[in-house]
Amino acid sequence: MENKIKLTTPRYQQIATDIASKIAEGHYKVGDKIYARSSLASQYGVSSETARRAICVLDDLDIVDTTKGSGVIIKSYENAIKFIRQYDNLQTIDSLKKNIIESVNKQKKELDYFSNVLSDLVDKTDRFRSTNPFIPFEIEITAETPYLNKSAADINFWHNTAATIIAIKRNGNLLMSPGPYASFCENDVFYFIGDKDCLERVQKFLFLEK
Repeated sequence: MENKIKLTTPRYQQIATDIASKIAEGHYKVGDKIYARSSLASQYGVSSETARRAICVLDDLDIVDTTKGSGVIIKSYENAIKFIRQYDNLQTIDSLKKNIIESVNKQKKELDYFSNVLSDLVDKTDRFRSTNPFIPFEIEITAETPYLNKSAADINFWHNTAATIIAIKRNGNLLMSPGPYASFCENDVFYFIGDKDCLERVQKFLFLEK
């Protein structure tokens, strides 16, 4: 199941921002008395505690004054502007975070899909090869093999691997049915057929893998 991470702003923060925006837009003037906490709670459809926390935010930032007995008084237009700008910057950061998380989740989903498709392809290829033994394997000859420039007959290739060489690609040319005297040259690509373990045996034999 894909994990979804949601970035949200607390409700009291949203209310504080809305009040600060109204101050910045001139709806409230410095010195104006705004709603009591109970009225704010009713206006925004939240609990009294949420309204209280919103007012506390504005009070802590010196945007309003909440002196006991005086209600909530608008204190600073400048601080309201400053708060709105900071909030907008945070919203931009949150938006970027959300986009990054969505991108990561999308890439993870695509990677999981690719992994499943690849696994299915490998499984079907193995099953297809087991029922069609004449589909050739291939291996590139490198300088790491001790049998460089020796023929298949010289090293008893078939007896050691039970693989039958059917073609060699050399210098852009494809040599069909090269026979037992074809030599192993660097950069050649050998095509051979055999059972499902044939490729592993050839790799171990040619490159002396244990």
